[in-house]
Amino acid sequence: MVKGNRFGIGPVETPTTGTRRSRDPGPMGVAVRESAASAQEASDALVEQRRQNAADAREFRAARDEGRVLVRLPVGEIEVDQLPRDRLDLEGIAESDEMEELKASIRERGQREPIEVYLSSSGRYQLKKGWRRLTALRQLHAESQEERFACAIARVTTPDADRADLYVDMVEENVIRQDLSFAEMAQIALALAADPQAGVGDADAAVARLYRSLHKVKRSYIRSFVALMAAVGEDLPFPRAVPRDLGVDVARKLGDGLEIPRSRLAACASAEEQNDLLRGLVKGAARPADVGAAAAPTARQKYEFRVGDTKVTARNGEFRIRAACDYSGIERRVLERAVRAFQDALSRKE
Repeated sequence: MVKGNRFGIGPVETPTTGTRRSRDPGPMGVAVRESAASAQEASDALVEQRRQNAADAREFRAARDEGRVLVRLPVGEIEVDQLPRDRLDLEGIAESDEMEELKASIRERGQREPIEVYLSSSGRYQLKKGWRRLTALRQLHAESQEERFACAIARVTTPDADRADLYVDMVEENVIRQDLSFAEMAQIALALAADPQAGVGDADAAVARLYRSLHKVKRSYIRSFVALMAAVGEDLPFPRAVPRDLGVDVARKLGDGLEIPRSRLAACASAEEQNDLLRGLVKGAARPADVGAAAAPTARQKYEFRVGDTKVTARNGEFRIRAACDYSGIERRVLERAVRAFQDALSRKE
């Protein structure tokens, strides 16, 4: 019996030594932990990838809307009927030597500069910039049927809320390159002024809107050509060939009441003949008008102009023709008939 315990039960002895249970995971635990860690990493990577994709999508949409994204569009899907072009005589340009040079460059090196289009309200691509490049590609594809000419490299932009900005974008590139004549700049200003959707008002406001980056002196030249094109644009056979100073002079005389014989102007067969006619009208209008039967000019006035290779000098009581022709070799009756026809033409009203 154990002393001190009436029941004879001794104290419970606890072991003073022994092995603790191991906390190291087994093979299954290791596998589970590794799977969980891998899943977490994959989840974090997926979240980051989605965040990056969303940022890339926003950047792409912004770049596309700003015209910084280039795409390939079939040339047959690009329309050109919503904006008047900033070129006169499009048919002549399409068949010109310059167009052949552009085609040769694209044939050899490909399309180097993109065109610019926008999506219309109908969902169709409408051309904003690059009519010559698009025309060259269409001609090359029609001539060769090669697939490399079937598509145009293009920037696609959203349509501007202000329609007048479409006109500005169209002419801006050519104006900077000084690739437009004064007549063409005037014509597009007239088209913008006449566009009811643009709401510009008049041609003067259209010039200010389209060419605000130009010096005010150059804008004044354009306004002079606006007056010229508004008066006789449809009957001006070679508008691009009208020199700046001549166009300004004609516009000034139009303001003074000059009347231009439109039928004669439209019948001009060459740019030189057209410009000679305009110069003659300007110089003729510069002569002092008769103010009465008793009034006489204080000095003899004269003016000169050319008709082809023939130089004409006209003054009070004198009309002189200088040409390479040997008039002495022409029969007298033929010359007399020509002079009578000349006098009859002068006696008739334009």
